Amino acid sequence: MKLFPQELSWLAFNERVLQEAADSSVPVVERMRFLGIFSNNMDEFFRVRVADVRRRIFLAQSTEEHAASEPLMAEIQQRVLALQDKFEVIYKDVLKALLRKNIRVIDEQHTTEQEREWLSTFFREKIKRYMVPLLLGPNTDLIKAINEEATYLCIEVCHGESIRYAALEVPTDEFPRFIKLPFKHAKRQKRVILLDNVICLRMADLFQGIVPFDSLRAFSFKLTRDAEYRLPYDIEQSVLEQMEEGIRQRFEAEPVRLVYDADMPRNMLFFLHDKLGLTSHDSLVPGGRYRNTRDFVSFPNVGHKSLVNPPMQPLEHPHFTQHCSVFEAISAQDILLYYPYHKFAHLTEVVRQAAYDPLVQSIQICIYRVAKLSRIVHSLVEAVNNGKKVTVMVELKARFDEEANIEWAKHMTQEGIRVIFGIQGLKVHSKLLLIRRRHPTNAEQSQLFAHIGTGNFNEKTAQIYTDFSLFTADEGICKDVEQVFQYLEAPYKRFSFDHILVSPVNLRDSLERFIDREIAHAQQGQRAEIFIKVNNLVDARIIERLIRAARSGVRVRAIVRGMCALKVPTDVRGSIEVISIVDRFLEHPRVYWFYQGGKEQLFIASADLMTRNLDGRVEVASPIYNTQLQQQIKDILELQWQDNTKARVIDAEQTNAYRKRGNRRKVRSQMAIYDYLKADIKRLQGDAHD
Repeated sequence: MKLFPQELSWLAFNERVLQEAADSSVPVVERMRFLGIFSNNMDEFFRVRVADVRRRIFLAQSTEEHAASEPLMAEIQQRVLALQDKFEVIYKDVLKALLRKNIRVIDEQHTTEQEREWLSTFFREKIKRYMVPLLLGPNTDLIKAINEEATYLCIEVCHGESIRYAALEVPTDEFPRFIKLPFKHAKRQKRVILLDNVICLRMADLFQGIVPFDSLRAFSFKLTRDAEYRLPYDIEQSVLEQMEEGIRQRFEAEPVRLVYDADMPRNMLFFLHDKLGLTSHDSLVPGGRYRNTRDFVSFPNVGHKSLVNPPMQPLEHPHFTQHCSVFEAISAQDILLYYPYHKFAHLTEVVRQAAYDPLVQSIQICIYRVAKLSRIVHSLVEAVNNGKKVTVMVELKARFDEEANIEWAKHMTQEGIRVIFGIQGLKVHSKLLLIRRRHPTNAEQSQLFAHIGTGNFNEKTAQIYTDFSLFTADEGICKDVEQVFQYLEAPYKRFSFDHILVSPVNLRDSLERFIDREIAHAQQGQRAEIFIKVNNLVDARIIERLIRAARSGVRVRAIVRGMCALKVPTDVRGSIEVISIVDRFLEHPRVYWFYQGGKEQLFIASADLMTRNLDGRVEVASPIYNTQLQQQIKDILELQWQDNTKARVIDAEQTNAYRKRGNRRKVRSQMAIYDYLKADIKRLQGDAHD
């Protein structure tokens, strides 16, 4: 069985993001922001996946491993350059589209005298104080000095016959990358200039009287490092200290990519190449004048509101609003939320009420990524102040959120929260909340209330990620969730879960067993179906079983947002179908649905179908027992399957062809789901009145 390389599949996913930037039906400011999302994704791709291939080349344990990694790296570099070329073409097209909407992005060469005067004052009074050029000499450690999060200008300083170079960080932490110029122009044109260009306009001010020069030229560049770090295992160090030491390694990690202005002089490029110690296995990616284009995510809308997506008002769930407290609501029946269509505030309200409800005894929660100003953490602190027992499992190794989570762990510990760090060697990726509350009519008894979700407890990402949240008082599920928290503190004990699926305990075995049952039903001539929605489908054992199922007559459908290693064999095309949806919101839920001879089993989960999720992380999949909630999830999946506007077919070569609409009505699933949920709320409200 031949799999599609994960790294190339990831690039195919990012090409789908780039397709959104190219789509003229997308509001033009959103197109610019998609360019930023593409760039941000590419940064992470190099920091993680390309860095991993690079390590495999240098540290290969066998000639076979080395032989496989070399051509893969070459293919990656080729495809990256092709995508960068597409990016530049689309960027120019977006600038033209903005101009048609009376928004012009200018550089320093196209400023008016009035604008130059204003920008000179702005530079002198606001920007200059943050500008400290790094003069590059023979002993300058550029690798250590460069911050990969930042944008840099490499400045050529010519004086007489000598040429020297300086690196200058663009202070995007202090100023927005895009600056709106405060002047009226013909045809009501609004003009925007990049911070980089403002610096180039007044660059001489930085060197005048300090570093002699006859001429100055500046060209942008950006460095990407290997994101991997190795933790020390010193028995004298705490887990926090080990993590802090490991993260510090990133600031000196080896470069894996240099992106630079294609107009950069060759001598300057060679100088940077040598200073950064780049090898033939590292990527040199030329592009337009501006690097670190992930900042385009925050491109401002200085024009009409139609230039961005219309606001979508999150829906209030009637099962929460019809009860005096969240605990009454959850006791009455299971509640399912689907963000960002439903209000994430329902979840924060559960934690807020738990923080001061006199009947609540304890709160346990797993934190992977939280918002910078987290209302949930604030409520947890207040719960401690109100005498509740609060335990927070913080995943310190949440990639790129390690530093934030270390600070949260310190803060919560100082506030009296009991903080634990899970199991060595296993990331805790499950999205669990468990509340123990005394029974309102019997003080000797207590009730458990659980939340199991597919996404993080993060108010910010819940506005742009689609995710399911299940709130339940089901005794069996809640007791299983309680066992997960026990497992996190005592992994050496044996645990059995009767309802939920937990990796690495029983999730893989359960999924394989469900697939095998579908195969058996198909072989008996019965209806057999599997429907999966995940971010990534790359686990070889699961893929092999899905192909075997299709060959046995099982209908297999998959919606995969990101990487898909499944190459559908010719003999089962039509039996296995895979699509991907990239649209306004980032598709993030994981759902597993099995027909099971009519006794349908449907799970929402935190786990993608990747080996790391099934075997190397603590993940949880929860069954949905309520038949109405089951039907709601199935309806949502079917709406997505019918998408003929934003759905791409994932074929054997991952060419990202849009699904053909034919003469069918237009279906854009993300908008259709919002309408569906609004109608469902009206139905529920009508039932309540009856």
